[in-house]
Amino acid sequence: MVDTSLGLTSGGPRDGVVRLRTLIILRWFAVIGQISAIGVANLYLGLHIALGPCFMAIGALVLTIIVAQVVYPENRRLPEREVLITLLFDISQLALLLYLTGGLNNPFALLMLAPVTVSAMTLRAGSTFFLGGLAVVFVSLLVFFYIPLRSDLGFVLRMPQLFVAGFWVAMVIGIGFLGIYAARVTAETTSMSKALLATQMALSREQKLTDLGGVIAAAAHELGTPLATIKLTSSELYDELEDPVLREDAALIRDQADRCRDILRSMGRAGKDDLHLRTAPLRSVIKEAAEPHANRGKELHFQFDAEGDTTDPSAYRLPEVIHGVRNLVQNAVDFAADHVWVETKWTQDTVTVRVIDDGPGYPYDLLGRIGDPFIKRGGRREKDASRPEYEGMGLGLFIAKTLLERSGARVSFANGSGRSRDPAEPHYGAIAEVIWPIDAILEPNGGPSKPLGENKPIQI
Repeated sequence: MVDTSLGLTSGGPRDGVVRLRTLIILRWFAVIGQISAIGVANLYLGLHIALGPCFMAIGALVLTIIVAQVVYPENRRLPEREVLITLLFDISQLALLLYLTGGLNNPFALLMLAPVTVSAMTLRAGSTFFLGGLAVVFVSLLVFFYIPLRSDLGFVLRMPQLFVAGFWVAMVIGIGFLGIYAARVTAETTSMSKALLATQMALSREQKLTDLGGVIAAAAHELGTPLATIKLTSSELYDELEDPVLREDAALIRDQADRCRDILRSMGRAGKDDLHLRTAPLRSVIKEAAEPHANRGKELHFQFDAEGDTTDPSAYRLPEVIHGVRNLVQNAVDFAADHVWVETKWTQDTVTVRVIDDGPGYPYDLLGRIGDPFIKRGGRREKDASRPEYEGMGLGLFIAKTLLERSGARVSFANGSGRSRDPAEPHYGAIAEVIWPIDAILEPNGGPSKPLGENKPIQI
């Protein structure tokens, strides 16, 4: 049972995957390196190299760079197709240079790994697989077809065939390993970035709702006095006027002032309930977090226990705590059979909240990864037949875990040993446990909560 509540998806066509400026800089480095390597080999090592064809190959690379700089702005983001074409040209140009300079006897053949790694980090799997396959083909051809390097004395510089074979095996393995490794790391980084963005959006939304409650309370407080004046004046006019039409107008003003007063009183109560002036009783905070899911067909059971203290402590009403616990309760309600238990216990050192349901529990093959974003199962996202609109990517639990850990909590997930439909019996399904240090969530020296007092305007 893994849930997500935000519609962020990954995959699909990639547009604008790499900036043109990035590729231009990398390719200029390649040009400088190729010219330097050929110059050192020819001038200092005395190796005979076909300089004309080599500089023609390098010139072709320089020409493509200059054309790209002239035709397109450097801040343009290239779509996947253009990036793939660029990398295909680079790997072909490098293979041609290696053919002209000894094939796999040239240690710079290792640079064939670079375009494949760049592709794995920026392009989809199909494009990377194609580019990696082409690199393997080029490396294999370079074992047999190449112009040998010769010294100034005419000796052919060639490695033993066993070394060449070993180098070929290392290159093929390196292309596959680095491609898979780079693609995996990049995918996890991208997923984490999207999930963190969703977490920030959720926290921002919760904070805006809290601020909105303060604005409502401030408006109700500020408008109370002028409305009372309007009501008093209209009542006096009603008593003094003799014209029936004017008396009717004065009565209408008085009645509408009463209506405005009732609306603002209701808004003031809603604002106070949302704001809670930073703190509220711990049980109120927990119940508030679970309240949106109380009437969704599953029965919520709350249990509050204190170790050696029967007072209800006052807790900070943090958006991270409320939204995080709310997501845990939502996940439990989504997958529970009939009942969800929210158990809260506090001691002198910690506050513990456990959310338990009587559902099937977390999938055992994913249990160690609960709390990671965009969990995939068997190459496809997990689907739940009872909730086809959710894709089960784990983003909801990731948001809950991230927000709660931001508030100082430790979050863990586990499965119980069994389940019972009777709420009076032991209940073991999926278990989400949150543990805070006492000073992270409760007011210092917090006993019973104090009266909230009047709402006051807040600075916007």
